[in-house]
Amino acid sequence: MHDKPNHLINEKSPYLLQHANNPVEWYPWSEEAFARATTENKAIFLSIGYSTCHWCHVMEHESFENTATAAYLNAHFICIKVDREERPDVDAIYMAATQAMTGSGGWPMSCFLTPTRKPFFCGTYFPPVPAHGRPSFPQLLERIVTLWDTRQEDILGSADELTKAMSEQQLEAPTSTSIEHAIESCVEYFKTSFDSIEGGFGSAPKFPRPSQFNLLFQYYDISADSDARKMALFTLKKMAMGGINDQLAGGFHRYAVDNKWFAPHFEKMLYDQAQLLDSYLDAYQISGDLFYRDVVASIADFVLSDMTNPAGGFYSALDADSEGVEGKYYVWTYHEIVDILGIEDARLFAYRFGISESGNWEDEQNILYRAHTTPEVATFAGLDLEMVRTRLTECANKLLAVRSTRIPPLLDDKILTPWNGLMISALARASQVFDSAKYLDAATTAGSFIWNELYQKTGNALRHRWRDGEAKFEAYLESFAFLIKGYLSLYETSFDPIWLDRAITLQADQDKKLFDTTLGGYFTSTNNSDLIIRTKNEYDGAEPSGNSVAVQNLFRLFTITGNSNYNDKASATIQFFSGRLIRYPYTMPELLSAAMWQLHLPAEIVVGGKENQSDIYMTELHSIRTLLSKKYMPRKVLLYADNNNESLSEFARSLATDQFTVYYCHNHTCDLPIHSAKAFETLFLSDSHPHT
Repeated sequence: MHDKPNHLINEKSPYLLQHANNPVEWYPWSEEAFARATTENKAIFLSIGYSTCHWCHVMEHESFENTATAAYLNAHFICIKVDREERPDVDAIYMAATQAMTGSGGWPMSCFLTPTRKPFFCGTYFPPVPAHGRPSFPQLLERIVTLWDTRQEDILGSADELTKAMSEQQLEAPTSTSIEHAIESCVEYFKTSFDSIEGGFGSAPKFPRPSQFNLLFQYYDISADSDARKMALFTLKKMAMGGINDQLAGGFHRYAVDNKWFAPHFEKMLYDQAQLLDSYLDAYQISGDLFYRDVVASIADFVLSDMTNPAGGFYSALDADSEGVEGKYYVWTYHEIVDILGIEDARLFAYRFGISESGNWEDEQNILYRAHTTPEVATFAGLDLEMVRTRLTECANKLLAVRSTRIPPLLDDKILTPWNGLMISALARASQVFDSAKYLDAATTAGSFIWNELYQKTGNALRHRWRDGEAKFEAYLESFAFLIKGYLSLYETSFDPIWLDRAITLQADQDKKLFDTTLGGYFTSTNNSDLIIRTKNEYDGAEPSGNSVAVQNLFRLFTITGNSNYNDKASATIQFFSGRLIRYPYTMPELLSAAMWQLHLPAEIVVGGKENQSDIYMTELHSIRTLLSKKYMPRKVLLYADNNNESLSEFARSLATDQFTVYYCHNHTCDLPIHSAKAFETLFLSDSHPHT
């Protein structure tokens, strides 16, 4: 650690604070840094990462804590550190440049820029000594300095050309073609790349990508293509059985380094938990298999236990490393297991979770994965099935108690608006499916926290990040879109009109600040941002793109309110990306799922009656929710017919009634009114009734 802190010392980001005592003279992304680069005519070294990134830690220790390397950086460059989770707009631009130059990307991202912020050389991790065909980081720095000193005009020219090309990509003309064809092409691509032995798509490393499951399940729903259903269900089951799933505490690690979902990269991200909670809810509704229900509960309970702020917001991530060692917190030696459980229970537990005396991973350590089912363990031990379940649960609790005494991984406790929006939506859905007040209370509390701390207290202007009482960074598209999704899910779960009103307020703000009225689609950030180009992101990767979620929100709002402006903006956004959808449909599965709302009109389930009239209303409403939770209905809205709520469509308000009534509607055309949950089940939730 360097004696004198650098310019990051007053930042709130845990990632930036990790680097605040490096000998490198880091600046945050700031006008001060750019002005100094211009004045001194120095290239900018931009390093982008995040707090739970293992290789970011490695490069910090090898290079940024090295006094000689730091001295060279300080002498020849203006050095800027960016937390990609705080500034996804900055990250998106330089990730695109990195991918254009190298064909791949990742973090830590290492980019060299002109003083005007234009990239001229980009890469990811560079080792301290030459390795694997890569130059050492010091060699790279020396080469960059030589080029800057001797061929600066060439560098400036190439940086201008790359920036121009990246900017022109944002102006791509739409294509007039069939979205149905793009959906078919995407599904066929997944079928071609599907691993029928281990699940997932492609080879190692394997990343959970919930937008793939969403598309496959929705495609099955409209086409009855059993292969689409099987691919998603099989992959989700394999993931849950693997080491990528924390078998003791619940929650999924970021990805698996192998093709069997066995050896994880151990960090845990909030956005993974939220999206996978949704995916396993879908799997449970589609299959009825209690296996998936149990995974939902394990994810949700982990988040509420380990990733929730006392005030209600959800934390961002848990690191992969503890005590400087990746995965140390999560793995076990066989002898530890025996010492804790005793030889007989250790034998049962080891058979269940693939534990061996020599270890199944590195240095005689074991990663827990479900090597055998509980019935297989019962047969192996010659014991009653319920007895085995009880003993395995007791064993897991004992190991958890011991694990809790270990030094835990770093918790990144910043609260990000978009990731909270995803978790709010997922928990609201889980509360419906599980009839769980606990999950609804958590979603409601988080929804109120974000509204109070990141909207109202900042002058009714949404902010992206909160930490230690500070709300900062103007909201990006994902901040708006993901939170609107959460608020719409809260409305459909609680019927409290405040959530619908807030969603409508935020949508108006998003449209005003980010919608491209000329070409369609949404920009990532406002026109007031400090960036070289204004981007529109469409890639559905580890997180869905803001445009994909925005389109679904718009269709939901159109169905609820009847306001055709929402439908027009959704259609214009799909049209803007149509060329890319046709060429690379597999990169945008979430946008294709959203487009299905246009191709296959949603079901509108409208509930009427006065909530305070009698207990009968609440009993019948509860029964309706229970019935709906049993069906996979990805394109539906559930709303309360209230003739006093002007946010609702005139059609929905016209259905208000004093008597408990349920209407099942499509395109504002309803079947006969139903006055009991039993009749609703008989007539509208039978397998023969169309529900999409």
